[in-house]
Amino acid sequence: MSAQSQAAAAPARQDTGRIRIGSAPDSWGVWFPDDPQQVPWRQFLDEVSACGYEWIELGPYGYLPTDPAQLADELGSRGLKVTAGTVFEHLHRPDSWEPVWNQVKDVAALTRAMGGTHVVVIPDTFRDQKTGADVESRDLGPDAWRAMTTGVDRLGRAVQEEYGLSIAFHPHAESHVGYQADIERFLTDTDPAHVPLCLDTGHVSYYRGDNLELIRRHPDRIGYLHLKQVDPVVIDRVLAEDITWPAAVQMGAMTEPPLGVPDYPPLLEAVEDLGLDVFAIVEHDLYPCAPDVPLPIAQRTHGYIAGCGLRSLEIGRPTFPGEQQP
Repeated sequence: MSAQSQAAAAPARQDTGRIRIGSAPDSWGVWFPDDPQQVPWRQFLDEVSACGYEWIELGPYGYLPTDPAQLADELGSRGLKVTAGTVFEHLHRPDSWEPVWNQVKDVAALTRAMGGTHVVVIPDTFRDQKTGADVESRDLGPDAWRAMTTGVDRLGRAVQEEYGLSIAFHPHAESHVGYQADIERFLTDTDPAHVPLCLDTGHVSYYRGDNLELIRRHPDRIGYLHLKQVDPVVIDRVLAEDITWPAAVQMGAMTEPPLGVPDYPPLLEAVEDLGLDVFAIVEHDLYPCAPDVPLPIAQRTHGYIAGCGLRSLEIGRPTFPGEQQP
């Protein structure tokens, strides 16, 4: 894109947007519906609320209660609201629509019942998320790529039409949409009306992508945010030695702000300049971790983001005794 076209694509600064900050079970080390190495769901809800976050994601379907009445009671008693559910897709594989859609239906129904607005769609990884073992090729041929992009288009339309929700496609490490070139190719090959981007700042930086450039080049595709930082020193080793995603997380590839990249203030300012009403959900991959690890990280992260001072930020206040908002 030329400098002139970039300037033409960039919208004028707006003053009407808001960036609503939340967190997710991922920041408490939760990757799976049920796992003995994860914190109990009540602990997550108690602690995320006490940190001052008002918005959460559902996390893996089945981690939080799936009965809408029970979940609504649990959330309401803690002043929490839902932004999104999460699903994984493998639409590049043959005969994949039905199993993917069956998963999406459950998640979308619960998300809608909780007043959420999005279904975050993550491409399946080519390595197993627990063992790191290869499960398929790292490269998609033209036919498989086309099957994925047309399948995600179909998924976006179906979720809108049947549930009144928007998907947000989430590039991910060790998936076929991970590097910035993959992300931009995916955006070119999918329908902007049905496939907004969940810009996960950590996963972009994991492969040394440029989050600010993605925002500048594709302002119309930014529909949802995951806020995450990576440690560039750890990432250098991960990429040089082809270390698996689960092992990278255990090495501290993901780190709390402001210790890693990308830098949050200019990124949030770039989003603010778009004038969007957008959710920005904090994620800090920790699986597996001891149950007392996530809370202090979440407290510090909340305080750091609240102190960034942007006029469009909406972030709740912590309720721990003696803790004050910057």
